[in-house]
Formats: sequence, C-alpha cells, structure tokens
Amino acid sequence: MNTRKALTIPGRITALSANYNQDQSCFAVGLEDGFAVMNSDPCELRIHRRFDGGVAIAIMLGRSNFLALVGGGRDPKFPPNKVVIWDDAKQRVVITLEFKSDVLGVRLSRSRIVVVLRNHISIYTFSSPPQRLQAFETVHNDFGLTCLGSKHVAFPGRTIGQVNLFDLQTGNNTIVPAHTSAIMALALSPNGDLLATASENGTLIRIFSTASSAIVTELRRGIDKAMVYSMAFSPSSNRIAVTSDKGTLHIFDVFSQPPAAAAASASNPITEQQRPSSRSAETAGMGPTEANKRFSLLGKLPLLPKYFNSEWSFTQAKVEGIGKNSLGWTDEDTIIVTSTEDCKWEKFVILNAPNTESGKACEREAWRNFVEGVDIPFSR
Repeated sequence: MNTRKALTIPGRITALSANYNQDQSCFAVGLEDGFAVMNSDPCELRIHRRFDGGVAIAIMLGRSNFLALVGGGRDPKFPPNKVVIWDDAKQRVVITLEFKSDVLGVRLSRSRIVVVLRNHISIYTFSSPPQRLQAFETVHNDFGLTCLGSKHVAFPGRTIGQVNLFDLQTGNNTIVPAHTSAIMALALSPNGDLLATASENGTLIRIFSTASSAIVTELRRGIDKAMVYSMAFSPSSNRIAVTSDKGTLHIFDVFSQPPAAAAASASNPITEQQRPSSRSAETAGMGPTEANKRFSLLGKLPLLPKYFNSEWSFTQAKVEGIGKNSLGWTDEDTIIVTSTEDCKWEKFVILNAPNTESGKACEREAWRNFVEGVDIPFSR
C-alpha cells in the first residue's frame, strides 16, 4: 500500500481544464495566466507559456508544436467565441476561427479541426485559411461533447439520447440511438472500431460498432444515478475506464468473449429483451474460482431487472481528486486521472490478484499536485 504523503502547495490553485493528447502521453492544462503541457507518466512539466490572460481550453495535436486555445477564466486571453491555433515553435497564433457564440469544445487531428458550440458542430480542414467541410445542428451540448478519431467524429445528435457518427472518409452520417436520456460522455477506441456512450443517468456504458452501429456490449457502472466525468479506451481497445462524481474509477473488459466473436454478434444484433446474460454465458464452462459468481446465477433468471444482464467492472478504485476529472491510459495496465479543482494527478495500476473474483485489482500507485513548481497565480 502506498502511504507516501501527497504533495501539495499552499493556497488555492485551480486549473481551468486538463485535456489529454491523442495517445494520452501528455495533457494540456488551461490556466489563469496561459497554459502548460505536462507529461502523463511521470507527471512532469514540459512547457509553461505565460500570457496576460486565461486559457479555458487547451487541446494538443499529438506531441507536435500546435495547440488549439480558447480564452477563459477571470481575464480571458482570447475572446471565448474564438478558437486560435497556437504554433509553439513560432510562439504565435497561426489560425483563428471566430463564431457567434462561445466555443465549448475543440478537437484536433493533422487534417481536421472540430469546433463545438452549444447547438452546433463544425468540421474544418487544418489549413491556413481553414475551410469548413461540414456543419451539424445538435441538442443542447453544454459540456462541449465530441470525440475525433482516425475514422470518425462522434457528437450528440439533434434528438436527446442520439449520437451522430460521421465518417471522415466517406462523408456518411449515421444516427446511433444510444440512450433515452441526454448524452453525458463519449469515447472512440484507438483502433476506430468502437464507440462508447454514457447518458446523464450514468448507470450504463454502451459500446457500439462504428462499422455497423450495432451494440456490442453493455457495461454497468452502478445502479445509482451518477454524472460520468470521463471515459477512455486502453491502447489495445480491449478495456475501458470510467470515472464519475461518485469518486470511483471503474475498469471494464470490453469483450467478455474474443473480439472476433463479439464483432460477429454485432453484425447480427438482437434486442435488449432478447439478449441473454453475457456474464452467464461466460461462466457456463468455468469453475467457481474463475467465474464472477456475483451474478452468474441471477443473470439466468428471466424476470429479474435488466441490470443483472450487464457486464460489471472487473475492478475499481477510489479517486481522491476533487471535482471533475479526465483520464488517460499510458499502457494497458496504467491509468492516469487528473482532477482540475485541486490539480491532483493520480496514477492507478492494474495488478494480478488471484484471491479476487476477477483475478485483477486496481491500486493507486502515485499522486501529486500537477501544477506544483509551476509559477502561476492563485485562483480566487
């Protein structure tokens, strides 16, 4: 057990945002006096750019010299209705996009800029000047939800609970009826084959095939309502981690069966009423020490609530950071969680645990304040 005292700094310093780059090896922090770029593991400062104003959103383009910035905080450096592309090698703004309302989210790739407004999403070329390629209306998207992968852009649709999945290569737009309540979190897998969604209820995580839009599996975070803060797939796309306002980190196996078999079942989808308990099927040929005995029998009973038929996390851990957080994977067994309210960086590792039902456990291995040593002003 790690008993090392957490590193703290005096005063009250709060980051305005913390967002991981595409491979989650770094994260950019929006600050009241500019932005900083941190290494994910170990948690180390890479750069700190001081401005005479705040940056609410800082989005990296991989590990390149380009970042998308949106002003914010007590004294914004840039108007909140503008996206600026900052070239850190040249130390100046090289692209500016201006809108009629505040920008709530941005995503970057080497060929695209995706900008999120409250009821609108626009896709631009990453060029100077940028060219608008697509524009979509959405439901109220106050959290700026969108995710940009190598193949698709995913964002809330025009109807509550639906997700638009836009194919960047073909231009096809698919509507995924993911939930019956408002979308709260989205994630695309690194291989581009899977889409994860969570609603404002926060009890279920649904995984869809991006090729067929069919549901692949349904994961249960819990029974009580919760706000999902962040979701991210592991580098292999075989695991997914989820954090929420319950202060927990849940880790799931995406496939309770081999990926090839799961893909085959996705191409021939069945309804939730028809779907048998995947946990029950999984445990059918296993001994009692291999199976998760918690729901293997209950899942076979036809009249019990649907939550007995969902896949539960194989391990979980307590997140100590305060307020909203985001997470990233540095390898298949290591997860980093960054909380903006108290600027806490936490490293979790997945370990073998033969005495547990799943054979795995998650432990918090290290933690610190990720702005410690950065000369920034205190938040008020």
